[in-house]
Amino acid sequence: MIHNRIALLRAEKHMSRQRLAELVDVNPQTIGFIERGDYFPSLELAFKIAGVFGVAITTVFSEAPFTPLFTKDKEQQ
Repeated sequence: MIHNRIALLRAEKHMSRQRLAELVDVNPQTIGFIERGDYFPSLELAFKIAGVFGVAITTVFSEAPFTPLFTKDKEQQ
């Protein structure tokens, strides 16, 4: 299984699925499928997505689940 942070990165950039799809030349549904883990992108598409956000591919995709950026302890401080 491949895990991803696409939705998080899109939210940070105030970017719609439609806009990301346009930038990487895929259907917006494809972005939704990737975000939900229903479809795994090709290496080429993964690099394109990472490039849109200006980050390393490993910032967007991982074989292991990502650790949460915030925990309840951090939120309460």
